[in-house]
Amino acid sequence: MKYRVLVSDPLAEEGIDILKEFCDVDVNTGLTEDQLVAIIGDYDALLVRSGTEVTARVIDAGAKLKFIGRAGAGVDNIDTEAATRRGIIVANAPEGNTLAATEHTMAMMLSLARNIPQATASLKKGEWKRSKFMGVELNDKILGIMGFGRIGREVAKRAQAMQMKCIAYDPFITQERAASLGVEMVPLDELFRRADVITVHTPLIKETRHVINTETIATMRDGVRLINCARGGIIDEKALADAVASGKVAGAALDVFENEPPTDSPLLGLDKVIVTPHLGASTVEAQKNVAVSVANQCISVLSGGPAKYVVNAPMIPAEQQALVEPYAMLAQKMGSLLIQLVEGRLESLEITYGGEAAGLPNTKFVTRVILKGMLDPILQVPANIVNAEFVAKERGIRMSETTTEEAQGFKNIITITAKTDRMTETVSGSVSGPNRARIVSIGGYMTDLTPTGHVVISRHTDKPGVIGKAATILGRANVNIAGMQVGRHKPGEEALMVLTVDSAVPADAMNEIKKIDGIHTAKHAEI
Repeated sequence: MKYRVLVSDPLAEEGIDILKEFCDVDVNTGLTEDQLVAIIGDYDALLVRSGTEVTARVIDAGAKLKFIGRAGAGVDNIDTEAATRRGIIVANAPEGNTLAATEHTMAMMLSLARNIPQATASLKKGEWKRSKFMGVELNDKILGIMGFGRIGREVAKRAQAMQMKCIAYDPFITQERAASLGVEMVPLDELFRRADVITVHTPLIKETRHVINTETIATMRDGVRLINCARGGIIDEKALADAVASGKVAGAALDVFENEPPTDSPLLGLDKVIVTPHLGASTVEAQKNVAVSVANQCISVLSGGPAKYVVNAPMIPAEQQALVEPYAMLAQKMGSLLIQLVEGRLESLEITYGGEAAGLPNTKFVTRVILKGMLDPILQVPANIVNAEFVAKERGIRMSETTTEEAQGFKNIITITAKTDRMTETVSGSVSGPNRARIVSIGGYMTDLTPTGHVVISRHTDKPGVIGKAATILGRANVNIAGMQVGRHKPGEEALMVLTVDSAVPADAMNEIKKIDGIHTAKHAEI
């Protein structure tokens, strides 16, 4: 089948061309919320830039939506929580416009230091007022970088080339990582006190709205210069205008505003404020890059694959993929097996990461994969890494995640314990290499099971003839046994049998196996 994709904001043709190779694409821009709600139910994916507001109402109307893509870095125009609850993957293209935004920031900084826009306007009016536009050098000045992500780091590189000293604030970057780039990490209040120039590169969230305000500006150096090429609303525009008018702030350069277009902003009437109409990502190269990135991610998700820059689910950074992915693959198989072994209503899950698995950089991702493996087979609404935790919470499934140095004789181990209103079952698995993962324990019995294909798992009294009778029944059903394992604690007591088979086991054959004298429980599972 061909998927349908709606592009509701202008997108570079390079991205449209990629989409058209795999999907039916409609480009329909300038839609109101009502218009979008009326048509979105026909589409599998929605691609936007900053113009379209993807509200909860739009998302709820998108019955077929699997992917929402933002051709750019910010996703504040998308209700990601509503998308997450619906299991819709939201992804952006954060790298495509990094250099464009970085270079615009540097242009603003240099223009601010040397009064270039004001001098240009004066000269074009026939004036020659050199002394009016006395500037300052950036050399040896302290640049305070609020937000040390991709753009913040690129700005730091260029500022350092101009012999500026860079300090930064970012709650998610370690001192060691910043120091390796020649940047000092400081608390935000210290950044405000010390910086000669402050540039903003944080997202607009509850914690950052109006973080630069009358009170915080008062703590800054006299003559500080402020730049915002990130998101409007981070700076209180009225407070900034007052500070510029009073001389506390020597000048400001803004590419973004709380309300766009900013027709009533008090900043527009101030000569010492440089403004541009949200041009940070407006380069030919950037628009092509973000369009291609979001188009490729859209096709990948619709084809059953991952999105590179998911924003509403834990991501595996590229440098962590080789380490985390083998555990994630094993975890999904373990979750799938476990849900097929238990009976009754699932009440709680306990997930333990042991040994080297306890040190994984992204256990949250692995946990969500476990939930996907368990919930997807039993729900009418598809479960995926985006909505798995929401689905579990909505169903009252209690969860706990712990780590321990103990690995039960293995280098690493993941153990999942599922409790239902009728029973408790446990499965453990271990990774010993990129392509070698094993289920090493079921219900406390040691196994060495490759997690793929069909299996028959039974608990039985450890006595002669039980396994042979089960094998005979499978043979009559024309089911070939590829491998057999038996685990037990003491001879003559309960034991676990795991038969790996080449095909699904017919229901009547499974019923026969369950009736064998000595068989306590028997399950057929596909993993």
